[in-house]
Amino acid sequence: MRITILDGDMNQARSDYSIFMDELVLLLKKDHSVDYYPIDKMELQYCSGCWCCWWKTPGECSQKDGAEQIFRSYINSDFIIYSSPLMVGFTSSALKKIVDRLIVLLHPYIQMKMGESHHNKRYDRYPEFGLILQREEDTDEEDIGITNNIYDRLALNFHSKRKYTRFIENTNPKEILNETCNI
Repeated sequence: MRITILDGDMNQARSDYSIFMDELVLLLKKDHSVDYYPIDKMELQYCSGCWCCWWKTPGECSQKDGAEQIFRSYINSDFIIYSSPLMVGFTSSALKKIVDRLIVLLHPYIQMKMGESHHNKRYDRYPEFGLILQREEDTDEEDIGITNNIYDRLALNFHSKRKYTRFIENTNPKEILNETCNI
């Protein structure tokens, strides 16, 4: 299985989260092809909303900053893991930065889906995904519900499905390995 991990950790110090993710990446790499991207350590730009990826250079972002490697890995993967400590009740701005740029993987053309307007596919298939999060001290069920809802909306637009949301506080890397590999 080919897995792409988009890690939105913005903490520069070693933490429970980074230790957890290091262990998970090592476990996954034993039997799978894993592309791991620590987004905050990459010099990626925010989406400028120029629409070049739709009209001027279809399927190619006008910003040449290394995101092209992530796009290729993403669309060629069997499974995606979005991971991030929650910050102010949601995933980090680093993770949001790359999620916004994934729009390059869709057509600008629209279709109706469940009574809503959504982008047409640019590719035949899109990988399903899981969320790995770390709660903040004050994370509540509303924060978790909003985060899941937004990623479910992302899945709908990307012709995909969120398969799980797991929190590092009450799971371990082996459980996530098993859940990811049994999809």
